[in-house]
Amino acid sequence: MRSYVSTTLRIDITMAGTPMRILHTMLRVGNLERSVDFYTRVLGMQLLRTTDRPEQKYSLAFVGYGDEQSGAVLELTHNYGVDKYELGTGFGHIAIAVPDAAAACEQVRAAGGKVTREAGPVKGGTTVIAFIEDPDGYKIELIESKLAR
Repeated sequence: MRSYVSTTLRIDITMAGTPMRILHTMLRVGNLERSVDFYTRVLGMQLLRTTDRPEQKYSLAFVGYGDEQSGAVLELTHNYGVDKYELGTGFGHIAIAVPDAAAACEQVRAAGGKVTREAGPVKGGTTVIAFIEDPDGYKIELIESKLAR
C-alpha cells in the first residue's frame, strides 16, 4: 500500500512502511573509462563499484559523492560496440549542489571540462546556476547552494 503525505516541498512515499528513495540514474556512455575519468577527476565523485558482463556485452560503473546507502548515484552503462548515443529530447539534466558556481566552472574548465553556461542568476530569479557538459553531451546543472558549503 502506498501512502501519500504531502508537505510544501516534499512528498513522502512509503511501501509497507518503508520509505522509497531514488537509488541511481543510469546514463548510457560511449566510452566508460572517459566517463569515469570525467565524473571522478573533474566532478570529484568516487568510483563506487564496477561490473563487467561480457556475455551480455555491457559494463557498468557506479559513481557518486557518497555510498549508495546514503544517497543517489549515477550508473554509467557502456554497451559493447556503441560509442555514441542520440541524447533525445526527453532528458534534461543532472543537478549538483556546489558552494560557488563560478569557482566550480573554473575548476571544470581547468580540468578540461566544457562549460556551456557561465554562473549567473536563473532567469527570473536569484539562484545562481551554471551548466557544464560531460564527454557524452549530458547536461549537468551546478546550483549554488549554502547547504553545499
